[in-house]
Amino acid sequence: MFNAMAQRLQELMVLFFLAIFSKAVAGLKPYARANITPDTAINNYCLSWRLAVETNNVRGWRTVPVQCLRYIEAYMLGGQYERDVEFITEQILSYVSGIDLADDGLDAWILDVDDTCISNMFYYKGKRYGCDPYDPAGFKAWALMGGCPAIPPVFRLFRNLVETGFKVFLVTGRDQETLGQATVDNLHSQGFIGYERLILRTASYKGQSAVTFKSDIRRQLVEEGYRIWGNVGDQWSDLQGEFLGNRTFKLPNPMYFVP
Repeated sequence: MFNAMAQRLQELMVLFFLAIFSKAVAGLKPYARANITPDTAINNYCLSWRLAVETNNVRGWRTVPVQCLRYIEAYMLGGQYERDVEFITEQILSYVSGIDLADDGLDAWILDVDDTCISNMFYYKGKRYGCDPYDPAGFKAWALMGGCPAIPPVFRLFRNLVETGFKVFLVTGRDQETLGQATVDNLHSQGFIGYERLILRTASYKGQSAVTFKSDIRRQLVEEGYRIWGNVGDQWSDLQGEFLGNRTFKLPNPMYFVP
């Protein structure tokens, strides 16, 4: 009799436990998200925003979202930007190593200038890393100073291209009349010597988009007989349009957008 009562009590306890467990499970939602602190949520948003910008899914944006100021600052100064540029240039050099150049001197490569060869990060630090609207007069004053430092991985790429035998064309949307000499001096001071030609925007291209301007420059080079093996820029407008070359390579730049 005692054993039967003990067994019955054990069964009741098991049923009670199962009832409590069932109610607890019923209250759970599948794939429920854990609580995220506000800073983490902002960083996650800004990471998604930067990814969308770099993949050209967000277009025509004028400024960096204000809530992403610290995120962009950390990206640009914390080491990830340098690692990203280094990784991309390694891919470019791997591609370059597999190209057999002809003997006619017409194997060409195109590099953008601003934030491709030389960096404007010091200027954009004062513009809250792109949270402030573009300031044409302010940028012109900065560029005239000629203090833009070389971006080390791209400089190494430049030297490799020149030494390998490519004709390197530096193509920039900077204005020929006002920034031509300052740009030449800045590039030379940073070691960019040996390129075939520096091509700036002349009065005939005033008011035209970067895509139109750079497409036309590439067309002229192709008509001169050059074979464009590669094209590197930090803006999608550097890499869109016609006569793009055999391959294009996009460098990261979440600070501004050039149409």
